[in-house]
Amino acid sequence: MAFTSLSLYQLWLALFLVAFAVAQKLPDIQVDLSVKMGYDYDIVINGATPGGIMAAVSASRVTNGRAKILLLERTEFIGGLPANGLGATDIATQGATAGLFLEFVGRVRQHYVDVYGEGSKQVRDSNNGYHFEPKVATKVLQGFLDEVAGSVTVLKSRQFDAQDRFAQQENGMVKKIRVLNRKTDKEEWYNGKYFIDASYEGDLIAAAKIPFFLGREGGSTYNEIGAGVVYKYWGGEEAAGTTHQGDNTIQAFNYRLSITNDPANVYLIPKPANYNRNEYVSLINDIITGCHTGIEAKGLCPRQAGDPNVKPNIPGQPNGIYRLTNLVRVPNNKHDGNNQHLAFLSTDLPEENWAYPTAPWRWRDLFAERLKSYTLGLFYFAQNDREVPQWFRNEVKGWGLAKDEYTENNFFPRQVYVREGRRMHGEYIFTSNDAMPAAGADRPPVHKDSITSSHYALDSHGVRKREAGRVHLDGFVSYKTPKPYTVPFGVILPLRRAGVNNVLAPVPVSGSHIGFSTLRMEPCWMALGQAAGVAAGLLVNDGGKGSVYQLDVKRVQEELMNQNSVLVYVQGWQGMSKAEREQRQWALLNS
Repeated sequence: MAFTSLSLYQLWLALFLVAFAVAQKLPDIQVDLSVKMGYDYDIVINGATPGGIMAAVSASRVTNGRAKILLLERTEFIGGLPANGLGATDIATQGATAGLFLEFVGRVRQHYVDVYGEGSKQVRDSNNGYHFEPKVATKVLQGFLDEVAGSVTVLKSRQFDAQDRFAQQENGMVKKIRVLNRKTDKEEWYNGKYFIDASYEGDLIAAAKIPFFLGREGGSTYNEIGAGVVYKYWGGEEAAGTTHQGDNTIQAFNYRLSITNDPANVYLIPKPANYNRNEYVSLINDIITGCHTGIEAKGLCPRQAGDPNVKPNIPGQPNGIYRLTNLVRVPNNKHDGNNQHLAFLSTDLPEENWAYPTAPWRWRDLFAERLKSYTLGLFYFAQNDREVPQWFRNEVKGWGLAKDEYTENNFFPRQVYVREGRRMHGEYIFTSNDAMPAAGADRPPVHKDSITSSHYALDSHGVRKREAGRVHLDGFVSYKTPKPYTVPFGVILPLRRAGVNNVLAPVPVSGSHIGFSTLRMEPCWMALGQAAGVAAGLLVNDGGKGSVYQLDVKRVQEELMNQNSVLVYVQGWQGMSKAEREQRQWALLNS
């Protein structure tokens, strides 16, 4: 794969962060002799993301609570992104993904019914449970874990580092892993029969020497739509600069903010300590001209700035707070604040995250602080800078962070939105062709070993900062997938010739950059986590010695259907009996 050169800014930042990390005195790691030899578990899961939680729950259910399951979480908080601002569920067809995810959705809705009443605005704003507040997601996910507390042990502040020596193997099996207890600075070892990597970063697969992908494939690698270097109008065609060449870039990260303008619950953002006005000045011209990245701006932008005291009128332009962030309403006068796809400058911070997937945690923590400072600075600039037109400052005035979220963290999310980390090289590599119908077909290909149905666009955020003369950020693309697709078991199975026989990876799944861009949505990750838990649980039921490759996928599928998963989407399945639903799915899987 070709590698692009770093800009001077990126090189400076990388050298600074590496030098900073090296200069720090590494903590003296003490060995707790009581755990040096390890605790024994049937299944060890790294990452209390929703995918990790659903893996633990499904494994407990399929083993009837007899399996000993360990769920490790680096932070003090479970729940990953839904518990940290991602409250607007990314799914194109409600019901395309079911199982534990749909159970989660139902519990979210029931929470709002129980607290506010069936006909309440909160229930309406929950969009049948698909939209929720971070603290409600936390409550619901914790409820799942509470129900399986007899078999699932959750340990927080446990950091796994992606080093080979921390995943010890014998005869093609990972036997034990080492984690750092961040509270005591002591190392702990945990033995397991099966290991599941449910982290956004894919650290466990790396330590287990399972191959993985980074960066973007070229257009010819898998003959994919949107692959490689692409400059594209939002909602329109490709533009100048597009080459479809592969490189080593990954899509941008941001924070999903819980935003409100409710005077009773808003925390107005102060000037951050490391504020750098120069990062945001290009926003002024965008505001004055109304220019944006949408197809509606074609032929109208770039343009000369007019009177800064007069609001422009460019078709499709995002106005007010929507120029800074894309908002989706969630209950209680809050919004999920994401990057604005029509803006050249928003809450994403491209380029600076390229090292993140394989960097040590010290570097990642520095990046998280940098991203936080950048994000807070963006809002402070827009609301307070005197060169920002007064009419715009008036429009964004009064917006801030919800004071009843993340109260221990000054109302700011604790988790970076890691959209793309390592992507495992699995038995099957999911590409855009698996999510799109082939020529003449009425639906995407149906995989006989499907472990879930899912549905979202092929959706990647930008990989580079704004560049002069380009209509959008490089790599910021979204292609609608017309119908739900199936996801094969092979995407969570490591490449067999890697020789690791007891690891599953439902979050850092096997896919191309573009293929992964649709699998990376939390509903799909939850479903894949559920499938990984079922697979590991069945192997435990079989004695706990077999390889993940020896497991008959039909057994996994049968149990997933038993747990109300949808493996092939059948329109109207919600109104069918369980027997009819399963019969229709088996017919499609076997056709």
